[in-house]
Amino acid sequence: MSKILIITNHSYMLYRFRLELIQTLTKDHEVVLSMPFVGHEDDFLALGLRCINTDVDRRGINPKTDFRLFQTYRHLLRQEQPDLVITYSIKPNIYGGLACRMAGIPYCANVQGLGTAFQRKGLAQFVTFLYRLALRKARTVFFENRANAGEFLSRHILPAEKETILPGAGINLEKYPYMPFPQNDAVHFLYLGRIMQEKGMDELFAAAARLHEEFGSKVVLDLVGFFEDAYKSQVEQLQKSGIAVFHGFQSDPLPFYAAADCVVLPSYHEGMSNVLLEAAAVGRPVITSDIPGCREAVDDGVSGYLCKVRDADSLYEQMRRMVVLSSDIRETMGQAAREKMVQEFEKGRVVQSTIRALFAACV
Repeated sequence: MSKILIITNHSYMLYRFRLELIQTLTKDHEVVLSMPFVGHEDDFLALGLRCINTDVDRRGINPKTDFRLFQTYRHLLRQEQPDLVITYSIKPNIYGGLACRMAGIPYCANVQGLGTAFQRKGLAQFVTFLYRLALRKARTVFFENRANAGEFLSRHILPAEKETILPGAGINLEKYPYMPFPQNDAVHFLYLGRIMQEKGMDELFAAAARLHEEFGSKVVLDLVGFFEDAYKSQVEQLQKSGIAVFHGFQSDPLPFYAAADCVVLPSYHEGMSNVLLEAAAVGRPVITSDIPGCREAVDDGVSGYLCKVRDADSLYEQMRRMVVLSSDIRETMGQAAREKMVQEFEKGRVVQSTIRALFAACV
């Protein structure tokens, strides 16, 4: 039995989106997880997995901190002697990849979106340099959309033959079953995720305020998630004005998807939005930015609407289109969204495609 070491920066996210892959891998391999313990580590332990608490500074670049992380990964590889390493997210990809390259251990990386790293010119050049070093010996690199893979190709980080494109992590259609459409008195738009600028909150709040001026209490924006400090006063004011209802972080999103008429996500960038996949799976139409990582989850005009990125007017127009539709048409769009998930994003097929690519690369 070979040993697979999975390195990531977030135990909670690994459990939520990669559990089925890990469960499948454990049937034929010993699997060890290296990650910061920020949730669900006990669930992994209950599955019989060995988990190593590894601190990762997820934000910013600090040469001392990042070098310590690189050294931590080198020590981890010497200690574990894995047959294959799988990395998720930018710092594990870079510093874990470099450590694997130096140790001569086969490794595969997962790029789950480009984030802000490629949006600022100086930082983009530095990250490109690091990725070139780190991924030079990678067996394959997984991408969640073609645009991100194309970016790595155009920057000469990877040749095309080392790129594998998958539809994100896929969606478990049993965990996210189709749910009957709600019979709400008002049209409920749901935003679920971190309340931060890069998720398009400025545009969403502006659009919601205009809808409130036009339709009053017949339109409600439900917010589920943590907010960054910069948005505390805005969220409070939206609640006082009757524009939005803030529900805080919720470990189980299903009741909120079930109560929604439409899910809205005006992000600036995504790898493949899991929120959109979850919303579509339960049968809700979505409105989202016309960008890589979002547009793939929507058939525009059929299962939802696409809006221009960073454009409050465009977002307002698409949300207004949804408001004036009959509930029956919104329900039909939600059914189309569910069918798209069944045909293109079903978790089992994505897991099998991932495993085939992992081990084909290691032959």
